[in-house]
Amino acid sequence: MHLRFARAISQIMTETPKMPPMKAAIIPVTPLQQNCSLIWCTKTMKAALTDPGGDLHKLKDGIAKAGVTLEKILITHGHLDHCGQAGMLAEELGVPIEGPHKDDLFWIEQLDSDGARYGMTAKSFTPDRWLEQGDTVTVGELTLDVIHCPGHTPGHVVFVHGPSKFAIVGDVLFQGSIGRTDFPRGNHQDLIDSITQRLWPLGEDITFIPGHGPTSTFGRERKTNAFVSDNALS
Repeated sequence: MHLRFARAISQIMTETPKMPPMKAAIIPVTPLQQNCSLIWCTKTMKAALTDPGGDLHKLKDGIAKAGVTLEKILITHGHLDHCGQAGMLAEELGVPIEGPHKDDLFWIEQLDSDGARYGMTAKSFTPDRWLEQGDTVTVGELTLDVIHCPGHTPGHVVFVHGPSKFAIVGDVLFQGSIGRTDFPRGNHQDLIDSITQRLWPLGEDITFIPGHGPTSTFGRERKTNAFVSDNALS
């Protein structure tokens, strides 16, 4: 079981050197190596899984290894590798699903057929709560802001914990790249606007976990990203 604790993130999630309010671990799942994030409140040890797309045995092992209690599942968007088995896990563990935005309903409704098409087990579900721009979600005593960032999909959301200067961005932004927009209802300009108008104002010191690949910071991407750096857009 591959459980990669995000050490750099834990270091910046610190109110005092001894006790960061939040910790995070990355558990890559599915053949696409999607970054399922396990985040938890260190005070209560209550946790959330973000985008449990598959490999449920790995996710349950990760929860046990971290010694936390899963409180809920958070979903950034409706693609197969991000939420194909979210409903199955929620049913098994008796936890609610929050997210994404309702504009991704059509993606969630076709999870069964998408799974069959790509040789992956998947099941559609109905979230317990759809999320909107400006909403918040809680994990233990943590409160994360919800940022609606359409473009990759129309209902994509990002989760931000301001005090920790930390974000889970799904497939909106990657180290050195951005999400694809050639899917149904994808929109390149919407994605650029989501990043530059809704993410960049949060600050260059935000560290983020993307849906795939290594972590980065908004500041680094503003300087070096081939698609959304300040130079690329000037």
